[in-house]
Amino acid sequence: MAKAELMNYEQALEQFEVVIGLEVHVELNTNTKMFCGCKNEFGNEPNTNVCPICIALPGALPAVNKTAVESSIKIGLALGCEIAPTGRFARKNYFYPDLAKNFQTSQYDEPIAFEGALEVEVPSGAVHNVLIERAHMEEDAGKLTHIGGSTGRIQGAEYSLVDYNRAGVPLVEIVTKPIYGAGSEAPELAAAYVRSVREIVKGLGVSDARMERGNVRCDANVSLRKKGAEKLGTRTETKNVNSLRSIERAVRYEIQRQAHILANGGTIIQETRHWHEDKGATSAGRPKSDADDYRYFPEPDLVPVQPSRELIESLRATLPEKPADRRKRLAGEWGFSELEFRDVVNADLLDQLEETVAAGAKPQAARKWWMGELARIANESEEGAIPNITPAQVAELAKLIEDGKINDRLAREVLGYVLAGEGSPAEIVSARGLEVVSDDGALIAAIEAALATQPDVLDAIREGRMQAAGQVIGAVMKAMAGSADAARVRELLIEMANK
Repeated sequence: MAKAELMNYEQALEQFEVVIGLEVHVELNTNTKMFCGCKNEFGNEPNTNVCPICIALPGALPAVNKTAVESSIKIGLALGCEIAPTGRFARKNYFYPDLAKNFQTSQYDEPIAFEGALEVEVPSGAVHNVLIERAHMEEDAGKLTHIGGSTGRIQGAEYSLVDYNRAGVPLVEIVTKPIYGAGSEAPELAAAYVRSVREIVKGLGVSDARMERGNVRCDANVSLRKKGAEKLGTRTETKNVNSLRSIERAVRYEIQRQAHILANGGTIIQETRHWHEDKGATSAGRPKSDADDYRYFPEPDLVPVQPSRELIESLRATLPEKPADRRKRLAGEWGFSELEFRDVVNADLLDQLEETVAAGAKPQAARKWWMGELARIANESEEGAIPNITPAQVAELAKLIEDGKINDRLAREVLGYVLAGEGSPAEIVSARGLEVVSDDGALIAAIEAALATQPDVLDAIREGRMQAAGQVIGAVMKAMAGSADAARVRELLIEMANK
């Protein structure tokens, strides 16, 4: 469907109630795969992290990864879930071209964790309590690369290549209950929920949580029903969306697409859909199966997982502070207003801020650098991350400004050298002679040179028009390549005017 044919978003919400459901897949960062001893590493040559078990050679038997089970329990506990005293693996059957055994070892009716909840704040400030139905363990599939064709998908491709390195990597799938009442904020809520889950699993240390690598990805279910109706509408499932921005856009698009079809008397097909970032649209995948179609049955080669109460409580004791709670605590301790701390939604940024303050910087200075100049540089870089700088170096840079040894302009220059790997801020200031010039003799000479072309400035200052001083200060800063102590220049000008 062309985007021009979509119903206006506000019109869609006037007619229909939106119901969403989210399935977040989290790859665990264990050393080995879920059921074998193959390395769990990203970026290796294709089909090098494989063995008879994960490529399903006859007679190869799986064994459960203990660390993966413990990581899954941690995730369940962090999401407020009950941990099952016993959980069984099952075989989920349908055509898997990227799993050699042609079924996925997963959990069906006996998940490791169930009945949780997560409070999620959307950009407007509203808080939604998202109910979690289950979090279950399973294995990831391999990776298909389709060769030929224009879309990079199987349709139109000449042939496909399969890499089994990822096949068998431990996954935890977190499934919400249907989310009602999000209204116009449904797309924002979907993205905020996935962001919250990502922060939690990264904070737990159980996943690298890099969405661009597929460590965290989301299947977004969307259905619409007429306002006031009780029966849920037919849902679609947009698969494997792996960025927060795309999740929000995909949900918004599906709401508009479905509303357009329903308003014109059409029928929604229960199906999976693919998100196309370049087009900002979804396209049909395959008809969506129900649970019965997967022919689940208990995995005969694996015994049930039965974590003891002692193990569960010992893992609970290791849980770190929740990112949302930590954000509120730090904002209070540092005296930030809600508005000032509104954009601190990234766990990595929280780490950087806290470590910078611990290294001696004032909270406002830490926020200024990480959310200002460093954020700008990160946004302009291809990787989206700051290279070659540590919180301790940012604290050192802030301290040099606080002590009056450099000013903001010089600090940006020093930062450039730090990012280039030339040393610490203090070393660079010393080696390159970048300290602020506070020597009265040098400053007076520069001021007199500036006054020679602006002789009326002293009279203006005597008359109380202090803004005139800015003209001379600017000229002095330019003449001294930004290294002049602006505050001292201003003081000297006032002294000259008062003589």
